[in-house]
Amino acid sequence: MSEQPIQLSAGRLPETVIDTYEENAVVALSEALSAPEGERKALVARVAAMWPRYLDAWVALGQLSTETIERYAYFRVGYHRGLDTLRASGWKGSGYVRWIHESNRGFLRALLGLARSAQAIGETDEAERCAEFLGQLDPSGVPETE
Repeated sequence: MSEQPIQLSAGRLPETVIDTYEENAVVALSEALSAPEGERKALVARVAAMWPRYLDAWVALGQLSTETIERYAYFRVGYHRGLDTLRASGWKGSGYVRWIHESNRGFLRALLGLARSAQAIGETDEAERCAEFLGQLDPSGVPETE
């Protein structure tokens, strides 16, 4: 259960902040992403296998994949693992999950990657739902750096 309280204000939606990830997972992913290009994806896959709830690892696998359907699959796993993580953090199915919080970015990147890869495989309705959901989670929009 999250140590972070859900932010409530009169008349406003709650805001959820995902707890920060285990430091060992963060270090392992950083090291995997720093490995030579030919080894990188396999090392990131090991990180995802060791810490399957670490959303950034699923996002990295999606970003490292060259096959569109593989990217879609990794982002979809990250998105669904992220929904579980959000619920464990107190999210009740509505409210803000903003980009300004580093710990939320794994989920938001998974959702963004899912939107883009769904569009790439012709799943336009799914891509639109994902884009709409991103806008609801953070009305300030996706940062330009993403």
